[in-house]
Amino acid sequence: MAQGHPLMRQTPPIVLAGATGDLGGRIAASLGRRDIVYRALIRSGSSAALRSSLEAAGATLVEVDYEDAPALRHACDGAACVVSALNGLESVILGMQGKLLEAAVAAGVPRFIPSDYSLDFTKTLPGDNRNLDLRRQFMARIDERPIKATSVLNGAFADLLAGQAPIVLHKRHKILYWGSADQKLDFTTKDDVAEYVAEAALDDGAPRFLRIAGAAVSPRDLAALMTELTGKKFGLLRPGGIGLLSVVITAARTISPSGDAVFPVWQGMQYLRDMSSGRGKLEPLDNDRYGIRPWTTARDVLASHFAS
Repeated sequence: MAQGHPLMRQTPPIVLAGATGDLGGRIAASLGRRDIVYRALIRSGSSAALRSSLEAAGATLVEVDYEDAPALRHACDGAACVVSALNGLESVILGMQGKLLEAAVAAGVPRFIPSDYSLDFTKTLPGDNRNLDLRRQFMARIDERPIKATSVLNGAFADLLAGQAPIVLHKRHKILYWGSADQKLDFTTKDDVAEYVAEAALDDGAPRFLRIAGAAVSPRDLAALMTELTGKKFGLLRPGGIGLLSVVITAARTISPSGDAVFPVWQGMQYLRDMSSGRGKLEPLDNDRYGIRPWTTARDVLASHFAS
């Protein structure tokens, strides 16, 4: 076990799972910037580069095997909060994260932040979104355990607007949307989510759900924004309504089930349906719970993309 940074405050530690992932690494950096004592749970096969990066961010590294319940419980001993940034399908969200939850309960950890980081799945329809159904199942499990849970919900990651999300069609100068062009869509950058999660990990009074959105923009808003940023006219492209999108999702899933992929094409379409229908809309927002902060807007993300 590596030693933490000697200048860090000696407070009950935070335990972070999934620190070697994209969002998890950002949460680790956010904890480190706050001089918080924290343990990053890593597996034995983690690369030297990842280990060095986490140590540089102030983490105490703890190698864990999620099948070793006593060792996992020991890794959670004395912690003020366990933060999960584990990412995957059932074997991860219910399996590994479930074992982490039991370890936290056995160690007497008072608080747990599960790996939700999504739109508001409490308002969506069961069966409509595979990944959100897993979070719904874990919610039922954790709410039965003697531990206080806080889920951070952030809509979609705004970083995806730069090209990965099938919304801003840069080459075609179109904004693709389903349903209404005026439906507000929630976006938050990964860095903003990480900063907020670090604050929530220290908040003993955090509620069951914290809802945040760095930007709430409609397809019409995005078209105007892209026109302004690029100097080229961006129009709106509406293939159809939410019903047609559901038909397309069913067809895509039948043709290419991609059972082992976390985000196959049809999964992204399921997520877009929950955003476009308004069912997953985040409200009210808790953006200012930890003070006024400069949230990264959709304009910021897209302007940065073009600048680079």
